[in-house]
Amino acid sequence: MLIRLGYEIAFRLPQPTSMLVTLNIHDSRRTDIVIGQELRALPGVPMRQYHDSFGNTCTRLHAPAGLFTLYADAVVQDDGQPDPVAPGAREVPVDQLPDDTLLFLLGSRYCETDQLVSMAWDLFGATPPGWARVQAICDYVHNAIQFGYQHARATKGAVEALQEGRGVCRDFAHSAIALCRCMNIPARYCTGYLGDIGIPPVDAPMDFSAWFEAYLDGRWYTFDARHNTPRIGRVLIARGRDAADAAISNSFGFNTLEKFEVWTDETDDPTLSPRVPVPPMPLGYALT
Repeated sequence: MLIRLGYEIAFRLPQPTSMLVTLNIHDSRRTDIVIGQELRALPGVPMRQYHDSFGNTCTRLHAPAGLFTLYADAVVQDDGQPDPVAPGAREVPVDQLPDDTLLFLLGSRYCETDQLVSMAWDLFGATPPGWARVQAICDYVHNAIQFGYQHARATKGAVEALQEGRGVCRDFAHSAIALCRCMNIPARYCTGYLGDIGIPPVDAPMDFSAWFEAYLDGRWYTFDARHNTPRIGRVLIARGRDAADAAISNSFGFNTLEKFEVWTDETDDPTLSPRVPVPPMPLGYALT
């Protein structure tokens, strides 16, 4: 299966501003790119890339004053299979976890485990350990939070999302991640492309999506508390402890977001033919 994906993000900058962006397709999917260019700027500026401690491709640049646009357009190959489901996957005792998973047991900026641990054990202490427990957490978060772009807030963590019962996809992910960590299950944040593939079309602007991975039975498995069903066509951009580690953009100076468009569509065309414009994201939506 082929997926056409990309974005156009425009900022209005009152003065030259340094930026750090994480917008390239993750290295684990780079060999799936059939055609296309990643991360171009208008006007063009020098860019330097490096890999952060989570393996994400980050790009440094210095944007000029005025209107500055970042864009990409590509076609990628996907196996067309839904997220794997492994009901028999077991929890790994903490003393047997690999060293590099322990970071994902700890509290982080948006996943306040210290404030949720009692609640987590009250809710999920009696659930069967392993896959069933992670799924129970996803079911709980899915039912506890109402999705809406108008509920986005850059400062909102898992505790506030669960208290308010409203949020965007990152709030679903943060809440489920925090509850998994409280139950001694390593969980990490993911962001990337996820189109309406294999489901009825959704009447809403396309966006980057957030989900999470839980470590069970010696490997990482994908879970999605917002949609709460296996989905087709996820294309990873970045991972981290939470959204602070995988922000698509950080600007070191004031800016105004003027345009934000993302597209992720199944296609049978392996070329980059002219793209049909998509509706813009509602004004006021917070980039994460």
